[in-house]
Parts: sequence; structure tokens; C-alpha cells
Amino acid sequence: MKALKHMEAIFVIAAALATVTSFATATPPVLHVAAAPVVAKVDTSIPTVVVAAKRLTAAEKAALI
Repeated sequence: MKALKHMEAIFVIAAALATVTSFATATPPVLHVAAAPVVAKVDTSIPTVVVAAKRLTAAEKAALI
């Protein structure tokens, strides 16, 4: 009957024990290292956009509105 009174504590202790056991028995991940370093080619030119158009006059802007 005493065990029923402390069921929450028993559950918390069992969950903590299961968590600790899970972490203690887990195998560490294996690291895969490349045999030779790979050098990435970087494009140093920056793409630019050139806009060649005439500007609108005040009268043309007013006509658009």
C-alpha cells in the first residue's frame, strides 16, 4: 500500500534511471573524414545590372498618375 502513495516518485526515478542508462550505453557517432581536402573554386566577379533608360520628365510623371 505504501508503494501506491509514492507512485509518482517511483515513476520519476524509473524514468531518470532509464534515461541515464540510455545515454551511458549509447555508442558515440563515428566521424568520417575525407582523405584529401577539397578546394572549392570561388567566382570573384560580381554580377552587375546596368539600366540604360531615359528619365521621365515631370510632365510625363504627372501623365502616368
